[in-house]
This record gives sequence, structure tokens and C-alpha cells, in this order.
Amino acid sequence: MMSHTNDMNIAGEEKAPSVLNLLKCKCPRCRQGDMFVNSNPWALKTTMKMHQVCPVCAQPLNIEVGFYYGSSYVSYAFSIAISVATFVAWWVLIGFSVYDNRFFWWLGFNSVLLILLQPYLMRVARTGWLAFFVRYNKNWRTNPPEPLERTNKSQENNW
Repeated sequence: MMSHTNDMNIAGEEKAPSVLNLLKCKCPRCRQGDMFVNSNPWALKTTMKMHQVCPVCAQPLNIEVGFYYGSSYVSYAFSIAISVATFVAWWVLIGFSVYDNRFFWWLGFNSVLLILLQPYLMRVARTGWLAFFVRYNKNWRTNPPEPLERTNKSQENNW
């Protein structure tokens, strides 16, 4: 079990939610438990293998069948944001011209970057999608998570 001192400030009060918890793929309810079994997103055989429940606060991570299909919207937004950032950086540092192939070099660079980042982006997208539906609970140690409403174990892996 992890220490919770990292989420406390000097006065002993818990810090406000941060983007770092999303980027570290932590449970949105307690902001301490790892959502994924393997911490390395580039171990491709186990990239998307998630815990059934948060190992720290017992929050169920698979809320309903097909729940994480919605994370594709979050992944798409991250991919667009990265593409815009690389476009602006390329434009400022290298520039674009109609007289050479610099635009196509940027397209190639951006494509390779997105492919390399894809395993990590899929994890962050799942964490962000879950955070839309499961809010941080500062009393997670004393309040158990709410029971799931729509689970169907017989249909869980039918896709």
C-alpha cells in the first residue's frame, strides 16, 4: 500500500485535484491507486490490463460493459492537442514553405510521435474518461465506493 503523504500539504490537508493524477493514471476517487496492473504502458501485452477495483480504495474500475468506448473521445482530443502543439513548434522552430517538403516532414514526425505515444495516450484517456464519472472523495478512507448499478458479468467480454 502506498503512503498518502504525497497527497498532503504541510498543514495536513489534502491537495486539490491535479492533472498529474491523470497523467500518472491514478484512481480518480482516491488519487493514489494505480488503475493499471503494469506501470509500463509500452509493455504491449499488458498495456490495457486494468485492476477490477482500485487496490487502494476499492473503487470498481469497470463501471459497465463497454464503458471505456467513450475514452476514444478523450484520446482523440489528446491526439489533436499534441498535433497542434507539434505543428506550432515546427512552425516556430523550422517553419513551413510552399517551395519544399517541410510540411510533409512534419506530417511524418507527427505520425511517428502519435504512434509511439499511443499506448500511453490510451491509458490516460481511460483515466480521464473514468474521472468524468467518478469524482474525488476526500473521505474515501471512511466512505466505501457506491455499488455498481449496471453490471452484467455474462456479457463482460462479448465484444
